[in-house]
Amino acid sequence: MTGKATRIFYDKAVLPDGAIVEMVIWQLPQADAERIHGLKYSLYYGKEGKRIVGYDNERGKGDHKHIRAKESRYSFVSVEALIADFLRDIERIQGEDDEEASK
Repeated sequence: MTGKATRIFYDKAVLPDGAIVEMVIWQLPQADAERIHGLKYSLYYGKEGKRIVGYDNERGKGDHKHIRAKESRYSFVSVEALIADFLRDIERIQGEDDEEASK
């Protein structure tokens, strides 16, 4: 691969409870067998230094996501779907945490 990746999207927010949501997406100079969509990405939601939800496609693993301690494959469709799926997982986890806290 020649050339450098170009960051095409970045957003970071610190939520009222101290949790961090950070999303970074890079356009690669060219697609390859592992990243046929030509993108590299890292989406993170965590608190107190611990990842709770993460989506990424590090070399050797391909597109995948982390929900708490569980890692599973992720089927990349588009940047819009990636971000929507990530935010939906955060909302679901927050809902589970709220339910657990109210018990």
